[in-house]
Amino acid sequence: MNEANAHAAPSGQLGFGFDDDLVLSLPAPKPPRTRKAKPAAPAPLAPSALEPEAMARVLDSHADYRVLRRLPVVQQFAHQPLGPVTRVLILDTETTGLEPARDRIMELALLLVDVETATGLPTGQVEVYDGLEDPGMPIPAEVQAITGISDEMVRGHKLDEQRVAAMLGRADLVLAHNAGFDRPFVEARLAQFAQRPWACSFADLDWKKEGRGSAKLTQLAQDLGWFYDAHRAEMDCHALLAVLASPLPVSGQTGLARLLAAAAQASFRLQATAAPFEAKDLLKARGYRWDGLHKVWQTRLNDEAQLLAECDWLKVAVYENRPARVQVEQFDALNRYAARPGKLDFKTL
Repeated sequence: MNEANAHAAPSGQLGFGFDDDLVLSLPAPKPPRTRKAKPAAPAPLAPSALEPEAMARVLDSHADYRVLRRLPVVQQFAHQPLGPVTRVLILDTETTGLEPARDRIMELALLLVDVETATGLPTGQVEVYDGLEDPGMPIPAEVQAITGISDEMVRGHKLDEQRVAAMLGRADLVLAHNAGFDRPFVEARLAQFAQRPWACSFADLDWKKEGRGSAKLTQLAQDLGWFYDAHRAEMDCHALLAVLASPLPVSGQTGLARLLAAAAQASFRLQATAAPFEAKDLLKARGYRWDGLHKVWQTRLNDEAQLLAECDWLKVAVYENRPARVQVEQFDALNRYAARPGKLDFKTL
C-alpha cells in the first residue's frame, strides 16, 4: 500500500485489514518469561596457545599430520671439538645453463666451517660469501623462473675474486651437492679450485642405504622436517650444511663424517669394454650408464673393494667367463668430479 491509500482508509480500520475492536478483545499479553542467564563464555585461549610453534607441536603430536619448519640458518655452532678439525668449504653455483663450455656462473655462494674430524660435527663460526656476477649473456627465461635471478639483478656485478680465493686458500676440502656439475664451472672461472680436494654429497654418500628415498637436497631437508627457499646459492649451502651435520638414520654418523672419509680414498670409473650387446639391459639394471662419446657402458665405484667385486660380477654375468679386458680410471679428491681425466689402467678379467 502506498502512502496515499493509507490516508484514505476509513478511521474504523487499521491498515492491513484488521478491526480495532478485534484487536482490543485479544487477551492481554503475558509478561515476558524471565530467561536464565547464559553461561559465561569460555576464557579466551592464552596467547602462547595461538603461537605458530605451539600449533605446530599440537599437529606434530597427531599421527595424521607432519609439520615442516623453515630451515634454521646457523651462523655459530656450539659444539666444542676435542681433537683436530678439518676446514670445509661448502659451495653452490647458479648458472645460465648446464654446459661449462657455453654457460656461465651468475651466482656463487660459499660457507667456510670447521668440522671435528673424528665426529663430523661442525664447530664455531660459519663464514659466508654470496656474490652475483654478470654472465655477459642473457639469462634464459626458464633459468630466471627457477632461480628468480634476472638480467637486471646481475647487470654490472662481478664476483669478489680476492674474497673467494682467500676463503678457498683456508679450506682443506670443498664440498658440493653434485660436484660433477659445480666443479667444472668454478674451475673454468677461478683456476685455484683445481688445487683443492673435493667431495660430493650427492654421489659419495649412499643415501638409499641410509634409508632416504631421494638424494635431492630439498627432499633430504624435508626428511628432517625442514623446508627452505631453494635454487638460490646461499640458501642451498645452508641447507646442505644442515643436512650433512645431522646424524644419518642407519649408520648414525653425520654426512660430514662420511664425506671426510670418502675424500681420503680413491674412487674408480669402470668401463665394460666391448661388452656384448645382449648384456645392455643387464648393465642398465645394474646402474651402468651409456657413454655415447666412447660407446661404452660405465659405472662409478667408491673404493677398491667395490671395484674388485664389480669385476667379478662382470666376468660371470656379462662376459660369461670369456677372456675380457676392461678399462679402469682411478680418481682421488684432487681430480674427482673435474673435467680432467683420472689415471687410466686396464684390468684383465
